Amino acid sequence: MIKKEDNVIVVAGKDRGKKSKVLRAFPDRNLLLVEGVNLVKKHQKKRTEREKGQTLTKAMPLNSSNVMIFCGRCEKGVRIGSKVVGEGKVRACASCKSEI
Repeated sequence: MIKKEDNVIVVAGKDRGKKSKVLRAFPDRNLLLVEGVNLVKKHQKKRTEREKGQTLTKAMPLNSSNVMIFCGRCEKGVRIGSKVVGEGKVRACASCKSEI
């Protein structure tokens, strides 16, 4: 499961290959908001007569199946496994067994 503050790499879509951090996770809808990825232009209408209309660049959520956890030791996107450390379990890279 991918959580907030995880480092991920995009494996599918227009931003394929980008490495970034997860800003927010929506596990019930299977979506992630990733920093600097899936940016869209949003046109904003002026609200008062003195204001100007503008175009904002906004990050939109993308499906969690399009990203993988980035392992710094392997230098690639990996699946997550788990390993026992002391009394509890921790998330670990499935290939090199280093903690994430």
